[in-house]
This record gives sequence, C-alpha cells and structure tokens, in this order.
Amino acid sequence: MSVAESTGVPDVRRPRRADAARNYDALIDAGRTAFAEHGSGAALEDVARRAGVGIGTLYRNFPTRDDLIEALYVREVVALAEAGQELQSLSPREGLDGWLARFVQYIGTKRALVEGLTRDSDVMAQCRATMYASGEPLLTRAQESGDADPDLTISDVVRLVAGVTAAAYENDAQRDRVLAAALRGIHR
Repeated sequence: MSVAESTGVPDVRRPRRADAARNYDALIDAGRTAFAEHGSGAALEDVARRAGVGIGTLYRNFPTRDDLIEALYVREVVALAEAGQELQSLSPREGLDGWLARFVQYIGTKRALVEGLTRDSDVMAQCRATMYASGEPLLTRAQESGDADPDLTISDVVRLVAGVTAAAYENDAQRDRVLAAALRGIHR
C-alpha cells in the first residue's frame, strides 16, 4: 500500500501513455522550479515552456493553477510522509531531526506550497493531516525518550520550523543558525 493510499491523501494520477506521462512529469518538475523561484504567481506559460510542452498540454493535465499546485503539494507531502516512515528505524532524536531536515528542505524551497498550508481545500486539509501524521510519531518517540519538549505538539513544531524558514535571511548560514536555535528549543 502506498503512502497516499494509507493516509487518505488524494492520489494524483499520472497518465498511462508513456509520452503523456513524460509530459506530466515534466510539468510537475517545471512547476516545482517555477513556483520555488517566483511563488504561486509564476506564469503558467513559463511552466509549459520549461517543461518543453505547449500551454494546451499544461491545461489538459492541470485545468487550473490550483490543480498544478495541489499536484505538486501532494507529491511533496507524500515524499515527506515516506521520509517519516524511513526514519522510524533511527534513534528518537535522529528520527525527529531527520524528519525536520526533510521538512525544511520541502518548505524552504517551495514558496507556493507554503502558501498552501493555510488554504482550506479538501486536498490541502488531507495533505496537512498526512504531513502532521508523518511527523507526529517521530515527535512522540523523541518526547518519550526525553529528547524533545513534552509540551509541544506536531502542529507547534511544524509552525515553528515553517515560520523560521519563511523569514528572509542575509545568507544560508544565518538561516541555518536561526533554525539550529529553534531546534534547540524543541530538544531537551
């Protein structure tokens, strides 16, 4: 059973034909890049151009901007949930830190998807629940082992890390220092 199936995240279906599937994947990759660079206002024509397809192909796969953003969001959340499963074998602290590092990677480069965290669509709500469910067992293990503050919820941790990574920094080193300080606040 896939992560999407086990968590209730809507399955974003790729086309079956090889050429259509390649176009779909190219649009997802191009959308990820364009939205990371320009936020949710990235031009869809730019996404199509980056993918090497016409705008009609983009609209056949993703009739609206929200459809493309949701498809990207679902893929990223499923990858985060998969990371959560893989990290269960590590020590409680290493597992939580590994998930938070993957979460930072996900959130730090996906401005359009960060905006999606506060959207009210069913897809976004299901994805948010999946994201929290993937990190919560790791936080609970860290709390039970004494490696994390027992008063924190996964929602607290996600919001803390998302807020820290969303701020503007002089450089990556400054962002990393601030994030490290925030993570020290999670640990005991």
